[in-house]
Amino acid sequence: MKTSEIVQKLWNLCNVLRDDGITYQDYVTELTYILFLKMAQETGTENKIPEGYRWENLVGKSGTELKKFYNRLLSTLGGKSDEEKDAPKIVVNQEILDIYRGAVSKIEEPKNLEKIIKDINELDWFSAKEEGLGDLYEGLLEKNANEKKSGAGQYFTPRPLINVMTSLIKPQAGERCNDPACGTFGFMISAHQYVKKHTDNFMDLDSDTAEFESKAAFTGCELVPDTHRLAMMNALLHDINSKIDRGDTLSPLGKTFNNYDVVLTNPPFGTKKGGERATRDDLSFATSNKQLNFLQHIYRSLKANDKARAAVVLPDNVLFADNDGEKIRVDLMDKCNLHTILRLPTGIFYAKGVQTNVLFFTRGSSDKGNTKEVWFYDMRTNMRTFGVRTPLTVDDFNDFVKAYNAEDRHSVDDPRWTVITRDEIEAKGNTLDLGLMKDDSKKEISLSELIAQSEELLSEFKETMNSLEAITSELKQLEE
Repeated sequence: MKTSEIVQKLWNLCNVLRDDGITYQDYVTELTYILFLKMAQETGTENKIPEGYRWENLVGKSGTELKKFYNRLLSTLGGKSDEEKDAPKIVVNQEILDIYRGAVSKIEEPKNLEKIIKDINELDWFSAKEEGLGDLYEGLLEKNANEKKSGAGQYFTPRPLINVMTSLIKPQAGERCNDPACGTFGFMISAHQYVKKHTDNFMDLDSDTAEFESKAAFTGCELVPDTHRLAMMNALLHDINSKIDRGDTLSPLGKTFNNYDVVLTNPPFGTKKGGERATRDDLSFATSNKQLNFLQHIYRSLKANDKARAAVVLPDNVLFADNDGEKIRVDLMDKCNLHTILRLPTGIFYAKGVQTNVLFFTRGSSDKGNTKEVWFYDMRTNMRTFGVRTPLTVDDFNDFVKAYNAEDRHSVDDPRWTVITRDEIEAKGNTLDLGLMKDDSKKEISLSELIAQSEELLSEFKETMNSLEAITSELKQLEE
């Protein structure tokens, strides 16, 4: 059985959860509570879980006894005291605490809980282990991100984009890599896999470096508790035991995140709630714009050694925002060599109206004059339509990768590839909203593209209708 088939079986369990009144937002979190116990059994790592609270203890119960025990299990693994009188204090491994902290199940019906546990127990775990439990879990996260009702798309950057960014940044063994807004930890897992691939599964490394790769090389920070839980699970299933902080990088906590060789990230878009300013006192330009603050944090968190580098997904407004926005762009181009900006196509993120870019830059050893010219690649104008039927693939980046890696960038013959000097950028008011081709509004749309667009609109309409029907049904029940 292939990973995709196992993922679909797991996703089908969401129907059971929905029958228990659980929303799309909680699907993967609920499954994670249970999946972790089973995966620990399959990987032989149950020694991390206290005796009496392992998979075998769960599958041996049913009915109200099962529900009562399961709730006690979540409470215990989350660090709360056992509710039973005179029960001995149970010491829980820190990794387990991080995954189960604050865990509360919303499953009310014991039969539904029993069915989920039974179905998970009967999955083809031999095939799952052969394919890789980490890939299985990431497949489930991706499935959830692609389900629009879940709202999880904001935490899940398309895998092809992550892998392309990682392959161009080329993280090396011994380097400290970080994602200050790590979501489900996809960027760091990609970086880990890149180093693993280029070191013969770490066999080419000495023991100290190999241990560093497992325990310290790949770190992150995530604000949302449930998403942090998914990140911890994802990291553990990929044999990454580095620290993943739970908190806000734009708070004083973020001041401790520094001295990195590599940063790969897709920070959240938007403004601070209520428009208040960031609470960091070490950023030169205070603004309520989250992504501008994240950009400041990122280039300041890199080692000042001409080798530390970053690839960051940012929306268009970062490229043209006035006042503090312009000051931050100037500061970025002074402190770093902002050598490449990729103008991404529309329709590849959950929020389709948001137009995005990838900024590639290298920190300079000095704080002035590091950017001489900026290369732009336009993957947005006159591009094919991306959607459910026509998803983004690694192959879509082939021409950009070729231009990016060219020994002589000026020799690349591609109309999408242009260069603009720092002096020209300054003359334009330091805007970086540049490098886009002329939009061919008379371009003919192929029949297959029209069909794809039509089917996507129809799918969205059906989902909207289903949501309205569900809301109407709930309102009627409240009325009754």
